[in-house]
Amino acid sequence: MRTRQTRLILGATCALLAATVRSAFPQSGIPTNDIERVGQSGWQFLKINGDPRQAGMGSAFTAIAGGDANAVFGNPASIADVTGSDVQFNSVLWIADITHQSFSAARSFGDIGVFALSFATLDYGDIPETINAPIAGDTRTEAVVTGNTYTARDMALGLTYARKITENLSIGGSVRWLRESIAELSMTNVSFDFGTLYYTGYRSLRIAMAARNFGPDSHLIGWSEEYQAEAYDVRMPLDFRVGIAMDFFDEKGSPHVLTVALDGDHPNDGPEKIQLGAEYMFDRTLSIRGGYKFNYDEQNFTFGAGFAYPLVGMNVKVGYAYVNFGALKQVHMFSIGLAL
Repeated sequence: MRTRQTRLILGATCALLAATVRSAFPQSGIPTNDIERVGQSGWQFLKINGDPRQAGMGSAFTAIAGGDANAVFGNPASIADVTGSDVQFNSVLWIADITHQSFSAARSFGDIGVFALSFATLDYGDIPETINAPIAGDTRTEAVVTGNTYTARDMALGLTYARKITENLSIGGSVRWLRESIAELSMTNVSFDFGTLYYTGYRSLRIAMAARNFGPDSHLIGWSEEYQAEAYDVRMPLDFRVGIAMDFFDEKGSPHVLTVALDGDHPNDGPEKIQLGAEYMFDRTLSIRGGYKFNYDEQNFTFGAGFAYPLVGMNVKVGYAYVNFGALKQVHMFSIGLAL
C-alpha cells in the first residue's frame, strides 16, 4: 500500500514538473497569457531569498532536506528537520546598490513541532528627489532635482511552524506581516506560505510542494499630479512550486554527499521557470554549490560555498552565494549561523 502511494505521489509530482517544463520552454515563443501576467503583482521583495545555500543551488530549494532556520524563506516544511535551536543572519548586496538583510531563528519542541521567527528588510538607500517644474515662458514642465532625498523600505515579519506527521512526511506553514513604504506613502498586508516534504522510501529520494505569498490585495494610497488621492490595488506575487531531490554517495560512513535538486515554478506574474541545483558536501564541513535558472530574463547561473565548524558546543556555519544577473551585473549573498 505504501509503495503504491509513493508511486502515485511521485507520478503526480513528475507530471507537474513536466507540465512546468513544457510551459517554460514553449516551441514558438512565450504564450500570450504569460505576457499579460508580467508585472501584475507587487510586493516583489518577497521573491528575494537571502539564504546563500538555497540561492547557490539555483533556488532549487523546495525539496532540500536537512533544513536550518533559513528554510522559512523557501519551503517552511524543511524546518521540521531542526532538532535543537538554529539561528541565521543573512546579508545580500542586491542590484542597484540595494541591500537586503534577513534573520531567522528556529527551535524544536520535540513531538510538538518546530517554531521559527523570521525578519527580512529591503533598503533602497537615498533616492534623489525630483519635481515637475514649469519651464520659463512655456506651458510645459521639466524634471528638476531639488537636492533633497527620500527613501523606500520593505519589511516582513514572520512566524513559521512545521512538524513531522510521519517519519517520511513533514508539513509546514508561515504567516507574515508585511509593510512597504516610499517617502510618506506606505501600505501593509499579511501573507501565508504552505509546504510539504515527503520521503518516498527509495533511498533519499524526496518530493515537495510549496505555495508561497498567499494573501489579499492591498491598497497603496498616493497623490496624482492634480493632488487628488488615488488608491491602487496591489496583488500578491503568488508562487507555486514542486520539487524533487536526491542524495548520492551517502552510504553509511562515507564523508561525501552529493545532492541534486530540480524545481518547477509557476508564478502568477510571469512565465513558468525551472531551477536546477547541486551541492557537494565533504565530511559535513565543506560545501560547494552550483545551479542554473531557466527561462529568466536576466538571471542564469549561480554558485556558492559553505563551511561548518564545531565551536564551544555550537556548530558555526558561514555561507556565500553568487547569482549572475546578466546586464544587471551580479548579486552577492553572505550568511552566518549558529546551531545548538
